[in-house]
Amino acid sequence: MVAGVPTVAELGDLGLDEGGLLLIKRALRDVPVGGTLEVRGRDRDLSVHLRGWCRGQGHVFDASSGETLCIQKGQAEQGRWKGAERAGAVDPKAQGAVVDRASERWGLAARGSRVEAGTPAFSFPLSDKRRVWSDDAARLYAQAAAAQWDPATAIPWDASFELPDEIEDAVVQVMTYLIENETAALIIPARFASQVHPHFREVMQLLAVQAADEARHMEVFTRRATLRRPELGLSTAGGQASLKTLVEEPEFELASFLLSVLGEGSFLSLLWFLHRHAPDPVTREVTRLAAQDEARHVAFGLSHLARHLGEDPTLRDRLAASVSQRHEALRHTAGLNEEVFDALILLAAGSWEPGAIRRGYHLVVELERDMHRARRDRLEKLGFPSEQAAELSALHTRNFM
Repeated sequence: MVAGVPTVAELGDLGLDEGGLLLIKRALRDVPVGGTLEVRGRDRDLSVHLRGWCRGQGHVFDASSGETLCIQKGQAEQGRWKGAERAGAVDPKAQGAVVDRASERWGLAARGSRVEAGTPAFSFPLSDKRRVWSDDAARLYAQAAAAQWDPATAIPWDASFELPDEIEDAVVQVMTYLIENETAALIIPARFASQVHPHFREVMQLLAVQAADEARHMEVFTRRATLRRPELGLSTAGGQASLKTLVEEPEFELASFLLSVLGEGSFLSLLWFLHRHAPDPVTREVTRLAAQDEARHVAFGLSHLARHLGEDPTLRDRLAASVSQRHEALRHTAGLNEEVFDALILLAAGSWEPGAIRRGYHLVVELERDMHRARRDRLEKLGFPSEQAAELSALHTRNFM
């Protein structure tokens, strides 16, 4: 607006009910409060429509002569913008962008948007930053999105190989075991993603992509299992009892701890073990790609819980108690089924020669030791004393997950 020159909105014969309001709103941006906007137009209903709109928006309507009407801009924002509340800021690194507790009034609004007064309240159980936030969530999500792989093209399904029947059966049994564990690992983040307030969108997105990872793992493990066999292996009562305690854990922090830090952390060791001792190129590649995905899941669990523990040291006792309670609940179950244990020995041995079987057995025992050491190290990263970390690791379910 040039000093002394009125701002003008030229509508021609465009009516307010045909989009003319868009031109008026645009022109009003350049008018200071108390200033005048001239509206010129030939639509016969322009005066009536403009008068009603001004009354609702808090502007003063001044009917002038001919085709020129005047609006004096009101003092305060009116209409939908009146009383609108800013829902944080888009950039999570901005000062105060991610609030400590997200308002129910913000509902599904994008972080950083203005939320109109009167928006219906939404109840999201996970609305506290302390409970869900990780400063690494955005980085891990970006990494996960960039690392997505297509099962149809990333795996050499057409690779030529022939395995002895009993080796192939061992692969099928292990894949059957992996599928049901990855099913549990899909259900848990999917369930909590729907409980996270959209204000913490990076966490919601990361949980969603974790669920997508697990869906892909289920697909490739199933496809490998049925590559040479029409049927899958055995699912045991003990294995499902162990997973049931994970699926039914109601608290996000405890579920994240038991699944990501302890369970998926142990599975990292298992997947790399299977990659090293894979008897064929398909098994080798599906376990490698799955392990890369699982590493991100473990990283988020550690990052999220480390931040929470920094703000609430009492959480550590609850985490420890959750391990003990799960151990007690599973005390009378068989743990890892012997079909899977035997299959791992055979895959590590590569043959039925007694010396090879001995070597395979000791490699599986060493795998369990590696799992224990890795769990203990992750627990120590979360601030557990070394002795307590070792005790809690030893109590982790024998089913690995």
